[in-house]
Amino acid sequence: MKEPVRLLLARHGRTEWHRDNRYVSRTDIGIDETGLEQARTLARRAKEESPALVLSSPLKRAVLTAEPAAAACGLELETDDRLRELDFGDWEGKTFDEIRSEDPGRAERFLHSAEHGFPGGEPLEDGARRILEVFEDLRLSHAGLAVLVVAHNTLLRLGLCAALGVPLGDYRLRLPRVVNAAISEVRFGEDGGALYSFNAT
Repeated sequence: MKEPVRLLLARHGRTEWHRDNRYVSRTDIGIDETGLEQARTLARRAKEESPALVLSSPLKRAVLTAEPAAAACGLELETDDRLRELDFGDWEGKTFDEIRSEDPGRAERFLHSAEHGFPGGEPLEDGARRILEVFEDLRLSHAGLAVLVVAHNTLLRLGLCAALGVPLGDYRLRLPRVVNAAISEVRFGEDGGALYSFNAT
């Protein structure tokens, strides 16, 4: 049996939209000054961990966060389109207060369970499936090694829930937030995932 891969999962640094707590998925924006400092902090942590690979979402905010970490480890950054954020559909660019004022019933249901996902957006199951595919590919290609994966808040929570057997609709309740540039370690093997740390800074 192969050793599990050590997945060091990190959310990208803060953006202008996240400062206002707006939903941002496919909109390709960069990171702000706080986000740049978070990227530098992640690079220092990555150098300590010495991952064999730094893999990122292709979206600008993730790439800008991951590049310093890859450079610190003497690696070329690689990207994977499957690590893009879940598509938030009609909620893209809005704050939750704006969503609540437009559709209070849908907003309240979402607070209690996210199982029905985002109106006009990507189903939770589709997002979980594609990040699990990445985890499985890394299990096969990097068994026994560490890999730093830089992606997005909702997609990472869905991946964690799927790997750990938590219902996807509970992702907001079980994992309220992935802290920008913090590392959550999952060891992912043939029998699924084991969570070793969450939001470690």
